[in-house]
Amino acid sequence: MIASLTGTVESVGLNHAVLTVSGFGMRFSATPQTLAGLHRGEAGRVLTSMVVREDSMTLFGFATEDEREVFEVLLGVSGVGPRLALAVLAVHDPETVRVAASTGDDKAFTKVPGIGPKGARRIVLELTDKLVPTGATASGTEDQPALTGSMPWMDRVLEALTGLGWTEKDAEKAVRDTLRYEPELEESGTVASVLKSTLRHLGQGQSARSGR
Repeated sequence: MIASLTGTVESVGLNHAVLTVSGFGMRFSATPQTLAGLHRGEAGRVLTSMVVREDSMTLFGFATEDEREVFEVLLGVSGVGPRLALAVLAVHDPETVRVAASTGDDKAFTKVPGIGPKGARRIVLELTDKLVPTGATASGTEDQPALTGSMPWMDRVLEALTGLGWTEKDAEKAVRDTLRYEPELEESGTVASVLKSTLRHLGQGQSARSGR
């Protein structure tokens, strides 16, 4: 079992990265928040969880032990695969997932693309007593250097959101709504910072309230 990877960041994609470890390029999937902390050509480290199936072995990377723990607990829920578990952590930080599970807040899970009301209720029911709030607060990741130009990050942010399960229309609306709350991102935002803010607003449900 591969528990962690430490090496040089070879590449960073929208939903994955590659670390060169002792000459081997190790590819893993991760949330945008985790990927934002990795920079090509620099040293990087992630904790990992390997999901083995009949036809594949896939690594998933995490910035913290708490993220990995919540991910692995989510995998124990009926109907929740690794991609969906990763999508949950893309929308909510681990502590928010713990609080939602312990308080029976199924609406928090319906904010994740691919999870409907019935699925959210099942998740809450099966997570009862398995995830307990720790009282920790979400930790941010360092933004990449600002890009110049008029929203040069838009296409990559929309691609990342659609890759997580949102439709192109909903993804674009989410970004536009985020810019209403944080207009400074239009000029000074980066792919990482805009994606992080958009996911935060989606998790808080602010996009649904933007028409007020």
